[in-house]
Amino acid sequence: MGRRHFLQAPPRFASYKIMMEYSEVSDEDESGSNRAVTDGKANPHPPLSVRAFVVIMALLMASNALATDIMLPAFPNIAESLGVETTAVQAVITSYLIGFGLSQLFIGFLADRYGRKPVLVVGIAIYAIAGVASAMAPTLESLLLMRFLQGVGAGAPRVAVGACIRDCYSGRRLAKVMSFVMTLFLVIPLVAPAIGQGILLATNWHMVMLSLGLYGAILLICCWLWLPETLAPENKRLIQPAVISEALLALARSRQTVGYTIASGLFFGSLFGFIATSQQLIGGHYAMGTMFPYVFAAMVASLSIATFINAQLVERLGMRLLSHLAVTCFTVVMGTQLFLSLTGLLSFWSFFVMMTVGMLFVGLVFPNFNALAMEPQGRIAGVASAFVSAITVLLGALIGYFIGQAYNDTATPISAGYTLSGVSTILVLLWTERGRLYQATSRG
Repeated sequence: MGRRHFLQAPPRFASYKIMMEYSEVSDEDESGSNRAVTDGKANPHPPLSVRAFVVIMALLMASNALATDIMLPAFPNIAESLGVETTAVQAVITSYLIGFGLSQLFIGFLADRYGRKPVLVVGIAIYAIAGVASAMAPTLESLLLMRFLQGVGAGAPRVAVGACIRDCYSGRRLAKVMSFVMTLFLVIPLVAPAIGQGILLATNWHMVMLSLGLYGAILLICCWLWLPETLAPENKRLIQPAVISEALLALARSRQTVGYTIASGLFFGSLFGFIATSQQLIGGHYAMGTMFPYVFAAMVASLSIATFINAQLVERLGMRLLSHLAVTCFTVVMGTQLFLSLTGLLSFWSFFVMMTVGMLFVGLVFPNFNALAMEPQGRIAGVASAFVSAITVLLGALIGYFIGQAYNDTATPISAGYTLSGVSTILVLLWTERGRLYQATSRG
């Protein structure tokens, strides 16, 4: 009976309007396909209710954040154990992100050919096995290899989540569901460093890596038992040169998809840089020590708050207006932070406040950029999800790597990276929207 209640969303939970309102609407995507989502009449992802679908999608998305954030407190421990500099250990983030990004370039085609669920199950299995293998790595080189493979496995959940949500929703509803997924998903960056710190207090960095294998095993069981296949049989696409060329051409011809994908990569490159240097900057330069996980969590908490706010506002104001305003405000705040850092006036508390505000604006950008990039690609959602995520991650990882390597025991590199990312994102948006920013259109 408990499982029935979890999957089918009984009427007595109907008061949770925030998660049930999707069951009362009907959306139409750009290709003209219609998905009726009416309570008791049609369910785009049976047997999962909307609540259950959002939770599972968020847990899958969280596999990526957990794989990067849980090990941040372990950087000094890993460096000491493997006999390398702490800056060199930043590569465990970069190697993971490279595998994560590259794998999606082909996972999208597999997801559109064989379905979301089979690809997802194989990817999670690789993620879990690589997590266990990482715990036994004797050298930094072997650890980086295992992390690369774990990133390859993590590419499947990222592609599958974007494709599954696009299979089931479109338009501003797509952005709203994505915002709820992001709101739940962003709980992980809040608690992951603290979890890693707790594991370190009891054991060592090897167990931190092993915990990722355990998380992957739990996800594998959940998906195997409950997740439905969302790809309609008639939408499966053969893996043939002509089909691949058609899909890539459709992506390349979409100014909206290309523009918002590049903008995402530029914008989030600085975020990757912050993740890579956060332990050294907060724990070292600002001398927070073991308080680092809690300071980090307090900063990124505004990300989750922002995505929840976005879910409430996006249908009324539109994806473009919200995200364009957020990027502009973010750039102004980070430019101010850079000025204070260069003049030696950036104290810990001013850094903390500005980063927290900056994260708030980041949370208003990510779900909207992702939804805008995916919106025109309903017929090739798997390939589109792979393209959007792969370019975003690879471009972001490259930018983040250079920011991390530029760390000089001050907040200047990350502040400069954030400012430059904001300015370049605005320039790309101007090209994408042909100079018309801050517009609230009927479709976004």
